[in-house]
Amino acid sequence: MPSFTPEAVRSLRAADTDLRLAALERFAAAPTPSPHEELWRYSRIAELSLDRYSPGSLTTTVNGAEAVLGTDVLDDELELDLFGDLNRAFMSAVVLRVPRGKVLDAPVVVTHTLATDGVACFPRLVIDAGEDSEITVIERFVSDDSVTGLIAPVLRVRAAQAARVTYLSVNELGSRVWQIANQQSEGMRDSTTLLSTVALGGDYARVRTHARLTGQGGSTRQVALYFADGTQTHDFRTTQEHIAPKTSSDLLFKGAVNDSSRSVYTGLIKIGPEARGTVAFQTNRNLTLSDGAWAESVPNLEIETNDVKCSHASTVGPIDEEQRFYLESRGIQPDIAERLVVLGFFDEVLAQLPVGGLAAELRERISAKLHTAVVPDKVTA
Repeated sequence: MPSFTPEAVRSLRAADTDLRLAALERFAAAPTPSPHEELWRYSRIAELSLDRYSPGSLTTTVNGAEAVLGTDVLDDELELDLFGDLNRAFMSAVVLRVPRGKVLDAPVVVTHTLATDGVACFPRLVIDAGEDSEITVIERFVSDDSVTGLIAPVLRVRAAQAARVTYLSVNELGSRVWQIANQQSEGMRDSTTLLSTVALGGDYARVRTHARLTGQGGSTRQVALYFADGTQTHDFRTTQEHIAPKTSSDLLFKGAVNDSSRSVYTGLIKIGPEARGTVAFQTNRNLTLSDGAWAESVPNLEIETNDVKCSHASTVGPIDEEQRFYLESRGIQPDIAERLVVLGFFDEVLAQLPVGGLAAELRERISAKLHTAVVPDKVTA
């Protein structure tokens, strides 16, 4: 990988060059990831050849954050893989630091646009919310189908006591771009965090999320909507970690796969020995819209104390024939009936997303995918 060198890091002329070089050294020493490892099981990581890319940059715009833009990043990472270290070495960071008691009424919108072919980009978003503060952030990743590239973003959220952080990631990448994302959050006493994702684009799109509750009374939710077609793969790995007592977490991921696309979900609820009184739920539902589509769902529990309430559930299957029959019996055409069933399936997630003015646009994009997904004998180019 001749492009990812110490000389390339030094050429950035960053103030934290030593930390970047240390991260690059960790990356270079790490073993090559393999689908035989549990962390990468069911993935397409064996297809990735980093020597096809060179470090590059995105065009990033930030709207609505004038009062909270910061500079220094959080370096106390919880658990990063080698792509997290590569991000630390070559990152371009947006830092949002919300003072104690400050409430931002409008969402902050961060948009990353990839327009250069053959580059690897490493955006990092830091959200550091002070005590009793509130912020909503929408982060968009955008490219068209003519661009090849790799995006390895890192999200780092720290919610102080009673802080309220809402985050949404929207993947609108073209069909020739890979995304390998790492999201981390820490919730302190009585804090509330929501980490949500809409994944529609990309060739292979992976999001690994680790939400940790370290303060009593803290709560966190994870919500995702994903729709793959063609040969796309959407890959999600989640951890809901409870360290402090009387904390709560909830997860709802819903996805659909069509053509020969795939989805992967593996989730872990991890409850430590001091996390008495914890309440944690995990739900993953998947629709397979064609015979060639495939979805894998693996929920897990790791519980080290008895005084808890936990559950997990997952389903993979085609559209409910009774729902389809109900609509068709009232004169609705079969293709429209299927589209309505799938839109209804996603509504539970859409209702929980902080999409703001993006709501209509996201529904149109989902509808466009549905329009092709339910056409019999579809031929793809």
